[in-house]
Amino acid sequence: MNKNDLIAEVASKTGQTKVAAGEAVDAAFDAITAALAKGDDVKIAGFGNFVVSTRAASEGRNPRTGETIAIPAQKAAKFRAGKALKDAVNG
Repeated sequence: MNKNDLIAEVASKTGQTKVAAGEAVDAAFDAITAALAKGDDVKIAGFGNFVVSTRAASEGRNPRTGETIAIPAQKAAKFRAGKALKDAVNG
């Protein structure tokens, strides 16, 4: 399922137009993105949690040249599925 499929499904289930459903989906994604950018976690009961984790700096290798390169520390968004979502996926 891609974003357009998601919008069509939301429009179908809510009786909204695809334009209105698209705006709602975009607003939800924007809200999640803004919260994660601030460093906040986003917890959606029955679905899961979006969390920001920090990856430590490390060394890697360029596969072409074998040269050692420094990989800087960075933040990454992670998703942890909730129990209800896990149960739905596993039948």
